[in-house]
Amino acid sequence: MGLNDTPSSERVHIAFFGKRNAGKSSLVNAVTGQDLSVVSDVKGTTTDPVLKAMELLPAGPVVIIDTPGYDDEGPLGEMRVRKTEQILEKTDLAVLVIDGTEGISPEDESLKNLFTKKNIPFITVLTKSDLAETSGEMNKSALGSESDRKADKCAVISVSIHDKASITKLKDLIAEAVNEQRENGKKIIGDLLSPADIVVLVIPVDAAAPKGRLILPQQMVLREVLDAKAIPVSTQTETYEETLSMLVKKPKLVITDSQAFAEVSRKTPEGLTLTSFSILMANYKGVLDQAVKGLKALKKLNNGDRVLISEGCTHHRQCGDIGTVKLPALIRKFTGVSPDFCFTSGREFPEDLSGYSLVIHCGGCMLNEREMQSRSRRAMEQNIPFTNYGTAISYMNGILPRTLSLFPELCSALDE
Repeated sequence: MGLNDTPSSERVHIAFFGKRNAGKSSLVNAVTGQDLSVVSDVKGTTTDPVLKAMELLPAGPVVIIDTPGYDDEGPLGEMRVRKTEQILEKTDLAVLVIDGTEGISPEDESLKNLFTKKNIPFITVLTKSDLAETSGEMNKSALGSESDRKADKCAVISVSIHDKASITKLKDLIAEAVNEQRENGKKIIGDLLSPADIVVLVIPVDAAAPKGRLILPQQMVLREVLDAKAIPVSTQTETYEETLSMLVKKPKLVITDSQAFAEVSRKTPEGLTLTSFSILMANYKGVLDQAVKGLKALKKLNNGDRVLISEGCTHHRQCGDIGTVKLPALIRKFTGVSPDFCFTSGREFPEDLSGYSLVIHCGGCMLNEREMQSRSRRAMEQNIPFTNYGTAISYMNGILPRTLSLFPELCSALDE
């Protein structure tokens, strides 16, 4: 992946929800101009969520998601409905699709309530306007009174997939909502830099490093350093001290992989700010505060306590893998006990966390912000301590105050 590509985790996720045969898949195909979803008159044609990263003009880079019908029935249908509900955990913008010839249903009301509960902005679309004999009256009655619609704070539009003008209006509404979210976008490091600041990036290239590319947090940090007109200096752990000695000007910041924290910290002069890609990513995703608070659980672990180590990506486990090898070994050394470690990756993350004494998550670079916050919130709601790789490794190496110096207000969380 190049530096100019937009990863899925950084795209606005737009999901289409509704009953079976409300016209979701046909609408997705019309909006995207592609045959992304199979279309049929048979109810339940869409059996699993369909995700597609694409450029949706005029909205820009997005992820489009088509979901199974929310009124699906039977044992398999219940599983499909559950899959649909899981999509809500990553949805930035919802499109509620209602059959304009039938009007709003209890399932549609349930979806609206879920959007409101999870604070997901949504657009309501009434389909098949060309089939409704009195579409104007039908559309109004389908959604209740005007005051109800204002209370929902949602846009409402009536469309037909055969009417290109109505589809264009819907795409404009989607673009408007997407742009509102992008205007509030955060930066991973750029806001902390000034032109000509030197940022040293310590990037280990070992057996666990991906061949021929940088991992996403490294790419994001490098790009934002360049965008800030600052000066990135990349090096490896072995050449870090030599790199520092060659710099005439003092670096503003040193950023390293968390697994190299101990060695890089020893080699970093006092007064030089140090942090990790994982800590920056946790702050970027909005979970750093909870990650710091969760560290206290490490000292409370006992033999046999279940610890969940979760990664947002899926990759081939290498010898010396940080999640399954290095982190458990460090925890055993730090605590003096032998917990029972469990591992998940990718989209796998338990609904029920009650059996765990601690959750340790990666930085979440492959998950969008809403899904990462959903996972941390799930742990909080179940009173399960939640932390992340970078903060945990920093804490167990005794250098947390130093690595959190960019966020000094969080250090006091350990004393609360």
